[in-house]
Amino acid sequence: MAFLRLGLTSFGGPVAHLGYFRQDIVEKRRWLDERAYADLVALCQFLPGPASSQVGIGIGLYRAGVPGAFAAWVGFTLPSALALALFASGVENLGGALGSGWLHGLKVAAVAVVALAVWGMAGTMANDRPRASLAIASAALVFAVPGAAGQIGAIVLGAGVGIFLSRGQPVTASPAPAPLGHGRTVGVLCLAVFFLLLVGLPIVVERWPRHDLAVASAFYRAGSLVFGGGHVVLPLLRAMVVPPGWVSDNLFLAGYGAAQAVPGPLFTFSAYLGFVLDRPPNGWIGAALCLVAIFLPSFLLVFGALPFWDRLRGRPGAQSALRGVNAAVVGLLLAALYDPVWKSAIANAGDFILAAAALVLLAVWKLPPWLVVIFCALGGAALAHL
Repeated sequence: MAFLRLGLTSFGGPVAHLGYFRQDIVEKRRWLDERAYADLVALCQFLPGPASSQVGIGIGLYRAGVPGAFAAWVGFTLPSALALALFASGVENLGGALGSGWLHGLKVAAVAVVALAVWGMAGTMANDRPRASLAIASAALVFAVPGAAGQIGAIVLGAGVGIFLSRGQPVTASPAPAPLGHGRTVGVLCLAVFFLLLVGLPIVVERWPRHDLAVASAFYRAGSLVFGGGHVVLPLLRAMVVPPGWVSDNLFLAGYGAAQAVPGPLFTFSAYLGFVLDRPPNGWIGAALCLVAIFLPSFLLVFGALPFWDRLRGRPGAQSALRGVNAAVVGLLLAALYDPVWKSAIANAGDFILAAAALVLLAVWKLPPWLVVIFCALGGAALAHL
């Protein structure tokens, strides 16, 4: 139920999702402590695919094993996937129902959520002069080198600086938040399956040119090769489905507009595309196929990496690196707070006041995020009519 509620209320993209997770899972429920959560976020920044969804899978895995991981993914993913599939079927026109004012208010809500996440994580992970400076340097690097290269470079920089700063200092390794329920053997098997499918599916499609296999291969590849998640996957998906004629450009853009108006991970746009494919498998079967194919790499990578990650993070040298990586993650969130969150949401004084009010409601009044999201949506609609 925790992740279902997050899936219904987490607007604003992957960075905002990490803020929602932190507030609900770390601060409210205390399923993970701040350090373990930041370590998990750092790992998912290294992995391709949707970082926020992978963090959710990891939290579920720690909390309740494999069933917990699937429950967390279903709860977080199902609301937006269903909404986009219904939009594709013509049953519910979400774009028209929300309107531009409501949608803009949801973007403003993301400003408050991300700002609170940056402040909270900075207080724990960048709370001295060197690490605060490292966070700023990481943000600057992300702006100087756009895309995945800048993000990976910031994390590598953080690891190197963390090791340098921690030389000669005693390091206490933090234990894993909870037993995973599987060890390195299963981890190796999951990583092997990940690479086998990545390399093998295109070969199978070339030998047996079935449409359903080609669709599964394309969406699996999209989920395997995209760093940064969210909007980064959209150009790749368009290149995969529009030129072959699987989905028209008009349908693709209509679905993209609807995807901005629903909560949860943007990777659920795959459910819309699967529904509107030009030939079977399409409809509900196509939506399910594309949704599973694009998220399957995330499961395999998280299941495969965490057993090694927990053993690695228990070593003093790795802990030193993680201290720097965590500070760099604060920098990544800070950079994202400005672009795209702030730049896409704050256009005038009214937007600024609405964002400030939302931040006060979250930080001072301690209102739940879903209520603040509704407040911002209503506020955005009101501002649009002024």
